[in-house]
Amino acid sequence: MEKESTEVPSGQSAQQHQTHLDSIFMLLENNIITFVKNELKKFQKVLNPENAGLLYSQLEDGEVLECEDKEQRRSSREAFVKITVDFLRRMKQEELADRLHNQHLTVICQRKLKLKLKKKFQCVFEGIAKAGNPTLLNQIYTELYITEGGTAEVNDEHEVRQIETASRKPDRPETTIRQEDIFKASPGRDEPIRTVLTKGVAGIGKTVLTQKYSLDWAEDKANQDIQFIFPFTFRELNVLNNKRLSLVELVHHFFTETKEAGICSFEEFEVVFIFDGLDECQLPLDFHNALTMTDVTQSASVDVLLTNLIWGNLLPDARLWITTRPAAANQIPPLCTDMVTEVRGFTDSQKEEYFRKRFKDEEQANRTISHIKTSRSLHIMCHIPVFCWITATVLEDMLETREGGQLPKSLTEMYIHFLVVQAKVKNVKYDGGAETDPHWSPESRKMIESLGKLAFDQLQKGNLIFYESDLTECDIDIGAASVYSGVFTQIFKEERGLYQDKVFCFIHLSVQEFLAALHVHLTFINSGLNLLVEQQITSQKSEIRQSCAGTNFYQSDVNKALQSPNGHLDLFLRFLLGLSLQTNQTLLRGLLTQTGSSSQTNQETVQYIKDKLSENLSAEKSINLFHCLNELNDRSLVEEIQHSLSSGSLSTDKLSPAQWSALVFILLSSEKDLDVFDLKKYSASEEALLRLLPVVKASNKALLSSCNLCERGCKALSSILSSQSSPLQELELSNNDLQDSGVKLLCAGLKDAYCTLQTLSLSGCLITEEGCTSLASALSSNPSHLRELDLSYNHPGDSGMKLLSARLKDPGWRLDTLRVEPAGVRWLRPGLRKCKCVFNGIHENKAAHIQPSSSCQESSSKCQSMNR
Repeated sequence: MEKESTEVPSGQSAQQHQTHLDSIFMLLENNIITFVKNELKKFQKVLNPENAGLLYSQLEDGEVLECEDKEQRRSSREAFVKITVDFLRRMKQEELADRLHNQHLTVICQRKLKLKLKKKFQCVFEGIAKAGNPTLLNQIYTELYITEGGTAEVNDEHEVRQIETASRKPDRPETTIRQEDIFKASPGRDEPIRTVLTKGVAGIGKTVLTQKYSLDWAEDKANQDIQFIFPFTFRELNVLNNKRLSLVELVHHFFTETKEAGICSFEEFEVVFIFDGLDECQLPLDFHNALTMTDVTQSASVDVLLTNLIWGNLLPDARLWITTRPAAANQIPPLCTDMVTEVRGFTDSQKEEYFRKRFKDEEQANRTISHIKTSRSLHIMCHIPVFCWITATVLEDMLETREGGQLPKSLTEMYIHFLVVQAKVKNVKYDGGAETDPHWSPESRKMIESLGKLAFDQLQKGNLIFYESDLTECDIDIGAASVYSGVFTQIFKEERGLYQDKVFCFIHLSVQEFLAALHVHLTFINSGLNLLVEQQITSQKSEIRQSCAGTNFYQSDVNKALQSPNGHLDLFLRFLLGLSLQTNQTLLRGLLTQTGSSSQTNQETVQYIKDKLSENLSAEKSINLFHCLNELNDRSLVEEIQHSLSSGSLSTDKLSPAQWSALVFILLSSEKDLDVFDLKKYSASEEALLRLLPVVKASNKALLSSCNLCERGCKALSSILSSQSSPLQELELSNNDLQDSGVKLLCAGLKDAYCTLQTLSLSGCLITEEGCTSLASALSSNPSHLRELDLSYNHPGDSGMKLLSARLKDPGWRLDTLRVEPAGVRWLRPGLRKCKCVFNGIHENKAAHIQPSSSCQESSSKCQSMNR
């Protein structure tokens, strides 16, 4: 290599070189001076006591910089901080030097924390995680449907029932929230939001939501006004149940970067604490008797730290985000939460978006989307992101390995295929076999049997989180536990807490219930023992005895599931009955060593379920029984009613109770939203209303005029009005002889805080002053929703009219239209035909006037003839 010349050029060339060098250094000086001035302004701002907690890293220049440029800027700034601290010390400004030095340490701590969270949350593991199949969260993440509102009250319903309710598009307007705006107050709300409680069923996406929130912050994409985000899980905190720590020590323990930076107080920073999985909390959270603490350096048990943090005694300015399944929401007192939100999972369009992201092949994505729309049960379950992933896992395998094969249509089929796919992956990746090899080796069978026993035992106890002792009881080798989670990562997840303790769970409640049903099914086949009712059905092996035993087995389990008040065995029963089909058992060949029930047993079970549907069951129980019939491949009842509906030949006068239940199931399962429900399409009777009450509950507008309703109907409607889940906005009850007694029953629902009815028509319902007084009292208890009230063709009397008319001027009431004319004692004759006129009471200064109602269909001559 030729050596560069170090000699200075002579003559004109040397002069040019010096001029060029002078120009460079002048520009360099200007750039350094500009940089120094800008940085010193930032340092001065963050050192101002009025800006306590502000970090100089948050004061950006407004320039759009590439990552490499940002890194260079950061490096230059950190070097200049050291120079500035050094000069401040030379100037004997020790306090300012210390504060700037601490700022520097805090900025470095924040950068390290962001790197840690980015590394932790940038990937989600789909497939066999320990075999190295991470998927970038930003690549797969699909926006979730999150709504504001609701309460922190407990919901004991089985989560599949909650999903089925949530899957129907709500008709009432709902405030939706994006995850990055979780702490932003909605328009019209002035108070800041400190604590957010987010509810959602298992697998709906709560954890991924918090991970995305943390990742966006770590990647400088959102919420940069926040200085620190500390994400915890209650699984991790459970391990510290017997430890005493201060809040600062707790943060230092999980986020060592803060300890290295010497941060011993967080009061001056904008901090967000995330606590994921309240339903998994095993700490004794006592919000009413716990010791009160205000010092973040004071030691206490972790549960006391948490209760004081949530109450706001510790770090009152910190923001908290707590996620939970609905059944555990009431552990947090309502006074502790500023906002309750609910993760509703995927909307129909978001389901499609997920599958299009999940499948690289557009044709496979289209076929998957088309297929899930053909099965209502699959389509409903796909509101859960985890189930979308299970579906994608199964269909991807089937579409790649089969041509023209029938895709699974029932939940049981889908979960059987899911299990088979995992066995196939295990065989290929861990045992070195080929995909064509038998999937169920003795080791795999033993594994599934052990996991099935664990699933059932813990389901019976109501446990979703398991510990090493639970695994030992099911003959699962603790030393091989990581192999279990490694082989069947999708089914069984291993979570490592502090001090190397491990906790385990199935990836979703439905997977646990499927394996529990498989365990109960295998136990019955092999020993004749029905684990669900702890009863020995038979030990005989003859075909007749076995058929009778199978019939008794399934019928007793149907009865057991129906006894559950909250539907906790609903999905388990669907899987158990689905496993009785020979076609499904064929899919599990190699795992099932004996055949199960005969076709005769299945027919007897189907008939038994139909007989049960003829009993007076709740709508939820009836709906689950129809899902059970679907799993048994029997759709005769539903198809019979569907045919009658489509042909226009449906006669409700001759419907059996089971057929009524089928009608309810069809209407609720319809792809169409229940905007308007008109009872007269089916039968203008109170009996029909009581049969179709679940449909009314799911509707936006109910037309029930002239349907011969009285007190029983009012009592039933009152329960709907007071239901948190009903979207009912308009209720038309005109020309029913409700009388004051019926109105009083109705008022019990109207005054309930959950009632959001906007329009109520009681024209011609034989209501007097007494009924109007009850209405005024009920609406005074809940004045913020009803906007239109029709009481024409009743006899409210002068006092009743004045009482209700006065409410039009009350600023606390939303009522802006009140119809009371015509009125008088003559309208108290039962059965009298009426026409309606409208009295528009205008809020505040608007004058009231009488005009004919737009809904009046009768001619004026007919109206006159009725006034005899």
